[in-house]
Amino acid sequence: MIQLHDKIFTPYLNETEIQQAVASVAEKIAADYKDETPIFVGVLNGSFMFVSDFLKAYQHPCEVSFVKLSSYQGLTSTGIVETLLDLPANLEGRSVIILEDIIDTGRTLQQLVHLFSKTNVKEFKIASLFYKPDVYKGEYTIDYFGLAIPDNFIVGYGLDYNELGRNLKEVYQLNQKHMINLVLFGKPGAGKGTQAEFLKEKYNLKHISTGDVFRYNIKNGTELGTLAKSYIDKGELVPDEVTIKMLQEEVEKNSQADGFIFDGFPRTAAQAEALDNFLESKDMAINATIALEANDEVLIERLLERGKVSGRSDDQDVSKIRNRFDEYNIKTTPVKEFYEAQGKFYSVNGIGTIAEITERLTKVIEEIK
Repeated sequence: MIQLHDKIFTPYLNETEIQQAVASVAEKIAADYKDETPIFVGVLNGSFMFVSDFLKAYQHPCEVSFVKLSSYQGLTSTGIVETLLDLPANLEGRSVIILEDIIDTGRTLQQLVHLFSKTNVKEFKIASLFYKPDVYKGEYTIDYFGLAIPDNFIVGYGLDYNELGRNLKEVYQLNQKHMINLVLFGKPGAGKGTQAEFLKEKYNLKHISTGDVFRYNIKNGTELGTLAKSYIDKGELVPDEVTIKMLQEEVEKNSQADGFIFDGFPRTAAQAEALDNFLESKDMAINATIALEANDEVLIERLLERGKVSGRSDDQDVSKIRNRFDEYNIKTTPVKEFYEAQGKFYSVNGIGTIAEITERLTKVIEEIK
């Protein structure tokens, strides 16, 4: 496995398989063009390795040039194709073969065809090392290709993820492990912390407590911690953007995790929407929001017992405990409604032994996996 930025990639094609595919394309084109001098036009940046090895395998007269187009940012296409390097000038009356590294949706191909429609070439054809037939939406024939592959995101041999990975000799695919991302709710004393410990061990999840993240950043004087402290010192709420950036850093630091438990965030519908947007940018999503429900009187007894050990004043005063419950109800209702609208809200009975509650949580998670 390799890591590029925040993503993990696993081996997909080795050097031998790649070179066999390159040789296959060269052989097919040579059968059609060995008696003339075609112009091969490589599409940058991704095709540079393919073009280099292709020319070594193509043992007949030819010329080579390049164009540069762009439609990708990160893992997805922007849908907007830019021409960054124009076509060569000497194309009139010549046979031109486009050399692409990969053809998937066909957006860049459409732009290429548009470019060549303005020239007086004898003919032009399209060759690609990799071709994704399942997602190709173009109206143009792919005349030559080396390998038809599934719709997996790949890097290496010229292909990149946010500009990393182009220099790899082999091709890797995005690790498609199924991630479990949870938001855990519960009134004080409901046992969120205890259950989060069990769940993170069972499913290899990273437990991200907003309170812990804030304390870490402030204590260590990070840029975000210093910024957050400046708001706290003025008695102001820390903006959602600052909190989201802290969570983003935690997610990116733990790319080996099979998912995340978010504890203490989101607290508002606006924060829930911000979390959704952030996770979507990472090709992730919240799978379930689970609330540990318990009778107030039972929770009060738990907290009073805890207060004897913890020494926390707000665990020793019944009126303060009830105020915390009221605050919880007011704050979580909009978030509950937000996730209910998505069909992602689950209520779990939080009364019973630790093992019984864990079993109930596990049942919910297994149903959504």
